[in-house]
Order: sequence, then C-alpha cells, then structure tokens
Amino acid sequence: MSELEITKPEGQSEGQSESESAPASALLEWRVPIALFALTLWSTTWIGQQMVTGEANPTPALWEGWVFSVPLMAILLAHEMGHYVAGRMHRVEISPPYFIPAPVFLLGTLGAVIRMRGAIKSRNALLDIGAAGPLAGMVIAVPVLAIGILQSAITPLPETMPETMFFEGHNLLYDFMLLVLRGGIPEGQDIMLSPTAFAGWAGLLVTQINLIPIAQLDGGHVAYALFGERQNRYSRIAHAVLPLVGIGVSAWYVWQAWSAGERGAELHGEAMAGAQWIFWAIVLGVLVRLSGADHPPTNDEPLTPMRRMIAAGTLLLFVLLFMPSWVYVPNMQLW
Repeated sequence: MSELEITKPEGQSEGQSESESAPASALLEWRVPIALFALTLWSTTWIGQQMVTGEANPTPALWEGWVFSVPLMAILLAHEMGHYVAGRMHRVEISPPYFIPAPVFLLGTLGAVIRMRGAIKSRNALLDIGAAGPLAGMVIAVPVLAIGILQSAITPLPETMPETMFFEGHNLLYDFMLLVLRGGIPEGQDIMLSPTAFAGWAGLLVTQINLIPIAQLDGGHVAYALFGERQNRYSRIAHAVLPLVGIGVSAWYVWQAWSAGERGAELHGEAMAGAQWIFWAIVLGVLVRLSGADHPPTNDEPLTPMRRMIAAGTLLLFVLLFMPSWVYVPNMQLW
C-alpha cells in the first residue's frame, strides 16, 4: 500500500535560517527512508528465497531471492518516486517514501507511506502528483509481469489441492497478458508463477489497491482533481460499497462450490474469497478517521484537457486492474 497523505506544514526551529538548515535537514530527511528501504529489500529478498528454495532459511541462499525482491522493489520505488518527483516539480513540500518491511507478510513489505506537508492549491497539481505514482509503477510492473509469465510453467491442477496452495487474483489486464503471451490457460491447468511473475502480479495488486477512489489514496486524489468537492460524497459511497463487494464475491464463490457439491468445511475458502475487500474497508476507515473524512480542498481551477484525459485513463486503469478476489485459498480451514 502507498498512502499519499496531505498534512499541515511543520514550523521551522526558532533562530535557524532556511539556508542554514536546508542541507542538514535534507540529509536527515533521507537517512531513515534509506535505512527502511534497505530493511525492506532484505525482507522481500528473504521472502523471495523461500519461493526459490522452498525453505524459510535466511542463509546461505538469501541472495537467490533477488529474482523476486529486485523487481518488486523496482515497481514500488518507481511508484513512490513518481509521487515524489511530481510533487517537487510543483514545488510541494513532500517527504521521501518510508518503506515498511514485513518479513512475515506474503510480499515481505506493507508498501510505503509518503506525506505532503501543506495544501495543494491546484487541481492540476493534485492530478499530476496523484496519478504519477500508479502510472510510473505500471511502467515497471507490466514488463516485469510479461517476463515472469514467459518464465512460468503451465501445469495440470492436482486432483487434491494442498492446504498451502492458493490462487492469485485475476483481472482484465492480467488475463489479456496471459492470452497474448501464453495463448491463455487450458481448462484443468494453471500457471505456476515464477518469483519474478509474482512480483509483477503484486505490482498490479498494489496499484489496484491504491487506485480505489477513496479518501487520500491515489485514486482519491485523482478523483478529487476530476470531480472536485463532489468526490467527498462519492468517496463515502465507495467506502460503503467495499464490504458489499466482498460479500458479493464470497457469495459467488460459495454458490459455485455449492453447485459443484461441496459442503460444510469445504466452503471455508470460498467464504473468505472476498474477505480482503471487507478487511480493506476497515483499514480505510481507520485511515479516514486519522486524516479526515473529506479531501483537503483545492481551488476551482479546471483541469486542462490533457489532464482530464489522464484522470479518466487512470480511473479506467482501476477497472482493468480490478481483482474480485485478491487471493483464493481453496482448502482454507477456519476451524
């Protein structure tokens, strides 16, 4: 996840001039982000070596995880630096990205947080900063996924699914790439994603999450730049719909499995297929409470025609990346 949060500017220390404090402040400002980036690179490499070797042993095979960690971190870094560079171009005071290492998480990271201190007065600037991250990340994610798909094997599905087996979510863009690069997936078979392919797929998932048009997610910034204050109402509606999406996805999976003869505990995995949307609605509820329900206002300056096209294209990208179920574990046992 990447939250691009607009906050109030912090005051300058008394008796310290801007020219005196700028170099030292810049050095200090980047010290922690660089350390967190290094830790996150380690945690994602550790997860990657488990994909390659099948063992949760950080040494001596840790370096083998680079085939997952390097492409994943490249995608996330491109996303964050897209925000950062766009913010600097518009003379907005913006923090470096703070990556969040998570060695026990599926991806090895929880993404990054980047903060803008002070208001963005222009809707055009808001659009540029909000859209730059997802678009920059996709420039890396698509070729990474393409290379990974070509590396991955297509194999028959086992008659009995192992308890640890899971299926990655699909979206229109992912399915189109599978069709073009591998001719589609035959019935009764599936693609076993290589670590590089999984990194590219994760890039699509992260971008989808960030493009949800709610609050101060990237999609919320883009939608506010496009719709203005009406977006505050649209954001509340979208937030209320998220749990319904999760319930609907789970109901569809349960119905499909029930129709195939599954009963009782066999339906646990299907019942949880849409739970990610419900969980994310809760997370967003916390973020909204911390940062405010309404988006910080901008002026009424209309978007330029080109930026209107970029805004519409960015929201269309969310449709192409929409995964009904992010991860589906068919043999999940809840109790």
